[in-house]
Amino acid sequence: MAKASKALRGRMRSVQNTRKITRTMELVSTSKLKRAQDRVVAARPYAAALAEVIADLVTPELAERFPLLRRPAPPEKGGPRRAAVLLVTSNRGLCGGFNSNLIKEARKRIEALEGRGYQVELHLVGRKGIGFFKYIGRAITTQRQDIGDKPTAQHASELVAGLIEEYSAGRLASVDVVCAKFVSPITTPPTTLGVLPVSTPAVKPGGLKADYILKPGADEILAELLPLYVRNQVYRGLVETAAAEHGARRTAMKNATDNAGEIFELLKRTYNRQRQAAITQEIAEIVGGAAALEG
Repeated sequence: MAKASKALRGRMRSVQNTRKITRTMELVSTSKLKRAQDRVVAARPYAAALAEVIADLVTPELAERFPLLRRPAPPEKGGPRRAAVLLVTSNRGLCGGFNSNLIKEARKRIEALEGRGYQVELHLVGRKGIGFFKYIGRAITTQRQDIGDKPTAQHASELVAGLIEEYSAGRLASVDVVCAKFVSPITTPPTTLGVLPVSTPAVKPGGLKADYILKPGADEILAELLPLYVRNQVYRGLVETAAAEHGARRTAMKNATDNAGEIFELLKRTYNRQRQAAITQEIAEIVGGAAALEG
């Protein structure tokens, strides 16, 4: 009985220590989530404004003159056979199924592209994605582990600069970014953003209204805005994934803390029952011994 009680006390201490760790990680993620969420909120209006300006500027004639707007022919008709997938994951775990869902989304996109005859090049951000694809023996074109949960516009520019150059030269058929979409701290579904070719919402057939005077012209403005729009899309993918990671980790750590509390209460009740049984047995033995002496 003494050994069993000692083992239970050890388990209770272990569960308490684990609960302190998960509770601390939950609080840290909650603190980081607010700042990451602010970056997401700040990035969205700028991206929407960029898309609106490009949609106002683009005409069918201009769309054929800019490589980033032009859609390449499929491989069977002489188009480029290479396609790029940029997967954004986290560097750390303990965030539930967050990274596994992103990897599953990336594999789904890779299979779809390969089924259409493309040779997929994999560009990875985050230690978890890199580790998985290395484990399954998949070739990795580029990898980054230094971005972390505080991405910047410079990081996005570095990631996409080579891809823009390759696409403009006609050597890439498409560029997709697999990242998380931050809907709320508990809703962070994986999503695939098609960043190249650039698809603008509601492209107007007539372009700008006649009373607009552009200086410089639409050509010069689009030449600057299109690469900026692509970089901004990648930046949005980075900041939304960072915010989603903190939301997923906070949820996972809260669940772990609650479960540890339930386990501790169960162990505590078991320990108290064993101790009560031991005390009752000792009292019974004392009473029995006293009765025997009297007899």
